[in-house]
Amino acid sequence: MKMAAKTATKKKSSIRRKSSGREVTPLGPDNALVRQFIWDVISINTHLEEIRAIWARVLDITCPQWLILMAVNDLDQGKGISVRDVSTKLHVDPSFVTTQTKHLEKNGFMRRVPSKEDARVVLMSLTDKAYKQLANLYSRQVVADNLVFSDFTDRTFHDLNVKLSTIKDRLASAALTIAAES
Repeated sequence: MKMAAKTATKKKSSIRRKSSGREVTPLGPDNALVRQFIWDVISINTHLEEIRAIWARVLDITCPQWLILMAVNDLDQGKGISVRDVSTKLHVDPSFVTTQTKHLEKNGFMRRVPSKEDARVVLMSLTDKAYKQLANLYSRQVVADNLVFSDFTDRTFHDLNVKLSTIKDRLASAALTIAAES
């Protein structure tokens, strides 16, 4: 009986369905390529989480704190970066970034100062200690990056980034649509 229900469900996935008043045709037979892509992305994310955990452990911080350090490192152009900008990049609540950066500040990795233009805005930057620790990891990161990306050209990266950015934006829209329909 359970097998029959499973088969019926599988067959339903390959027929046309109506969603929000418009007809939707699934991509390919049972969306096999889409599902494979999603599983590959999930697997990539798992491996990235493993690597982040290793780097975080080396610095004796948490994985979210590591991501915040990386975001500040990438975004700060010498004047500090706002909590809002970091939270936007990481897709997390600003209060989470505030809490975590206070821990990073306490441990000597982060500097937090009020903006001169607006005292309500906190600007964050990495400390010399953070830069030194990141520099110590640099050669290990280069080895890992070369292992993964050695045969990628600038053009390959550009094309991949364009496609991934499109998927990211469409996933954000899909999440909003699904949330609205739920």
